Amino acid sequence: MTRVAAKWGGGRYSALALLKGAIGGHAHWGRAWRDAEPKRHYDVIVIGGGGHGLATAYYLAKVHGITNVAVLEKGWIGGGNTGRNTTIVRSNYRQPQLQRLFEFSLNLWEGLSDDLNYNVMFSPRGALFLGHSDADMTRLAERGDAMRCLGLDAELMSADAVHGLVPLLDMSPHARWPIQGGLIQRRGGTARHDAVAWGFARAADALGVDIIQGCEVTGFVRDGDRVTGVETSRGTIGAGRVGICVAGNSGHVAGLAGLRLPIESHTLQAFVTEPVKPMIDTVVMSQSVHCYISQSDKGGIVLGGDPDHFPSYAQRGQPMRLEDAAAQAIALVPSLSRLRMVRCWSGTTDMSFDGSPIIGETPLRDLYLNGGWCYGGFKATPGSGWLYAHTLATGAPHAVNAPFDLGRFARGETIDEVGSGPKPQDR
Repeated sequence: MTRVAAKWGGGRYSALALLKGAIGGHAHWGRAWRDAEPKRHYDVIVIGGGGHGLATAYYLAKVHGITNVAVLEKGWIGGGNTGRNTTIVRSNYRQPQLQRLFEFSLNLWEGLSDDLNYNVMFSPRGALFLGHSDADMTRLAERGDAMRCLGLDAELMSADAVHGLVPLLDMSPHARWPIQGGLIQRRGGTARHDAVAWGFARAADALGVDIIQGCEVTGFVRDGDRVTGVETSRGTIGAGRVGICVAGNSGHVAGLAGLRLPIESHTLQAFVTEPVKPMIDTVVMSQSVHCYISQSDKGGIVLGGDPDHFPSYAQRGQPMRLEDAAAQAIALVPSLSRLRMVRCWSGTTDMSFDGSPIIGETPLRDLYLNGGWCYGGFKATPGSGWLYAHTLATGAPHAVNAPFDLGRFARGETIDEVGSGPKPQDR
C-alpha cells in the first residue's frame, strides 16, 4: 500500500488488522480517503463522485497509471444515485451490445471486493424474470437464447421450478398476475450500493487520486472547440481531459458547455420494509408488471417500480408511485402485505432516447460523456468505470463501449442498429 493509504485508511483491511484493532479499541483506523484540496491542473478531471466517476478514477490510476486525477463532487460521496437504487446486478439483456457491456461489468463484480480490498457485499443470489403469459414466455425464451449464443448463463424455468425457488409467490391460476414460468441468470444478484462508492473512493485515493467533495462545477474553460478546464465553486481548475459522469444531472452539466443531450431526467423511487427473516432468496423481477423485489442482507424487503414519467431533477417522488409498486409486489407475494415500510428514496435517472447509455466523445475536444444509463446504472458501475477510463486515457473507445457513442443519435440510430449498416431508406 502507498504512504497515503497507510496514513488515511489505516493500512490494508484484513482479519489480522481487525484482530489487532479489537485489542486497541480500533483507535488506529484513519479516514478512508483524504479531504483533498484542488490543484491548479490535472491530467484528467472526472465530474461526479458517484460510483461511475469513482470507478473511472480508480481504473485510470490502476490500469493506465494516470494518477494526476481529480474527482469533483458537488455534494458528498455516495449521496447521489449510487446510494439511491435497488442494488441489482445482472447482465441478462437481449441486444448483444448491452449483453457485452453488462457482462463485462458482471465479470468485474465477481472479484471486486478482493480488487478494492473492501467488501462491497456482492451476492450472486440469482436474478429471476417472471413470465405471466404465453407472450411473456416467448420473449423470455428469445432472450435466453440470445444470451446463450453469446456465452452468457441463462435458464428458462417452468412454473413449478419458479415456485420451488420462491415459494411465497402467488402461483394460483386466479392470481392478479398468473405466473407461467421465468428466466433466471444465476450469476446475477445484488451488492451494497454505498459500499461500492466507499470502496472505489478508498482505493482511488490510495493510488493518489484527489477526491474533492463540496466542489460544484459551474462552467467550462475553453480554447476554441477544446475544453481545457472547469470553473468550480472552489475556483478554476485546468485539465488535459474532462469527463462528465453525473447521471441524472448529465443534461445540466453538458448544458454548461453548450451541449444539448438526447437525455431526459426522471425520478425513480424505491423503498424498503422492516427487517424480517429470510423469505426471498433471489431477485424477483417482472417487466410486465414492472416490479422488482429483493431482500437485503439486513432483512428488509427492497421494492421498486415505475418512474414518475415526467422530467424532474427532484430526489423525491410521488406517493402514487410507491402505492403502485407496493400493490404490484403484494400481488406477486401476498405475504408482503403484513410488512411496514420504513424508508423510501428517489434517484434522478438520465433516460436516453433509445434506453441505452452514452460512453464516449462529445463534439468538443477533450470533453467526454458517461451518461444515459436509464435503469441500468448501478449494475454497470465497475464495467462503466473501466471502459470510461480506457476512453479517457487513450482518447478512443474500447470495443465494448464503441457502439454507445453520442453520434448514433445524430445518425438516427438506436443501439441495436449501430454497426448494422445503412437502413433500408438510406440504401
